[in-house]
Formats: sequence, structure tokens, C-alpha cells
Amino acid sequence: MKTNASRPVHRWPVRLTHWVNLFAMVCMFMSSWEIYNASPLFDFRFPPAVTLGGWLGGAIGWHLAVMWLLVFNALCYLLWSLFSGHLRRDLLPLRLAALRQDIWLTLTLRLRHRHGHYNAIQKLMYLGVLVLGLLLVLSGLAIWKPVQLYWLVAIFGGFDIARYVHFLAMAGIGLFVIIHVLMVIVVPSTLWAMLSGGKREG
Repeated sequence: MKTNASRPVHRWPVRLTHWVNLFAMVCMFMSSWEIYNASPLFDFRFPPAVTLGGWLGGAIGWHLAVMWLLVFNALCYLLWSLFSGHLRRDLLPLRLAALRQDIWLTLTLRLRHRHGHYNAIQKLMYLGVLVLGLLLVLSGLAIWKPVQLYWLVAIFGGFDIARYVHFLAMAGIGLFVIIHVLMVIVVPSTLWAMLSGGKREG
């Protein structure tokens, strides 16, 4: 009989979609910065060295191509998570009391990391990034096809507001990535677990 301890920390569909997602997000960020530079929302521009596409048309081409890879990858992850029980078993439920406790343990440097077990903060971050991803896709579609999807543009309150929503959702995912990388630096064994599967702690 298989136990939780016999399962890897991350099964192969999680690892595969994670690394595909990494490639897709890097391309999406870099191409979006080139698009942003063509019509900035704020009083700054991204350095050309960190952009992708070389010009507005090239950046849009990259952005739209990788968008479909990102959407397909996300759908694969969500469907697998639903049918395998990963979503229900590992990310739900998220209780407010547990979140308050884990935030306090984090602030006092006492939160313990256990391979294969998501604490409340991790659950909040992963569920939150899924919501931000959905918001990013919807606002992106509104910007891409404002005439055909006029009703979606109207939901966001107009084309200009949809652009701000898209940028802020991207910034939120960027913040998630930064925190994620910092966590890997603090607990480097998590990187090996995402590469090899790792061993689940009891």
C-alpha cells in the first residue's frame, strides 16, 4: 500500500509544467516590456537589454505566440490538479487561522519547511498566482481584441483601465517570482525536488 511518504514531493506533471511555465513567463515578461516601452503607462522604460522582440511588431509576435503556450500549459496543470486530487489535497483548504499562524511563525523566523507539505502562506501564494494569471489572460485578450471583445473591455472599465490591470497583474506575478526565487535560495533543496521529484517527508 502506497503512503504519502512513498510519493515524490513533485510528480512529473507538476515538474514539467513548472519548467515550461518558467520559459514561457520569461518570454512573456521580456516581450511585454518591449510592448510597454512603445506606449509607457508610467514615467519609466525598461532597458532594451531585458526586452524581447527588437521592436513593437516583433515583441507582439513573441507575446502572442508564447501566450498560447502559457495558456495550454496552465490548462494542462489545472486539469491534472483537478483529476489527480493535487488541488484538493495540497492547496485546499486555505484557512484564515492557519494563515495567521504561519505569517506569525514566518515573522518570528520559526516557520518550518517540510518537503511535500504546503503551508498556508504557500497555498495563498499559489492560489493567488493562479487568480493573477487568469486576470492577466482576460485583460490581455481585452487589449488584444478590444473591438471583437468589447464586452470584456467594458467589464474592465475601458481599454486604458484594462492596460493598467494587465500591467499590475504582471507586476504581481513578478513579485511572486521574486519571492519564489528567494525561497529557493533560503531552502536550496527545493530546487532539486523540482528537478528530480524528491522525497516526501512524513
